[in-house]
Amino acid sequence: MRFEVHTQRREQMVDVTREIRTVVQESGVRSGRVLVYCPHTTAAVTINEAADPDVPTDILKALAAIAAVDVPWAHQEGNSDAHVKATLVGASADIPVIDGKLALGTWQGVFLCEFDGPRRRSLTVSVCAG
Repeated sequence: MRFEVHTQRREQMVDVTREIRTVVQESGVRSGRVLVYCPHTTAAVTINEAADPDVPTDILKALAAIAAVDVPWAHQEGNSDAHVKATLVGASADIPVIDGKLALGTWQGVFLCEFDGPRRRSLTVSVCAG
């Protein structure tokens, strides 16, 4: 299954947990795993705290400190920092499904990480019984 996310800013973390839960529920899988994959080179997927909006803000600040926009990058499109950030965060997340539900921790959520927006992004979600 694939769904779109419309990002609003150059750097943003969008909580997509609700959409992933819906895909899992509609799949009917009671025990297995769900793979969330981001097919973009300047966006990523991660699992982290979804309860406090300051956490995604701090993550974006930390990534900006690691891969700053104003470095003299060789890639001339002006988004090399976004490529580096996407590589650091990763293109996918694998989550267990137990009793038909995501086996996330109490505070965890699934995020699409935008590093070169605003854009229309897609996520591919695959639920596998097992």
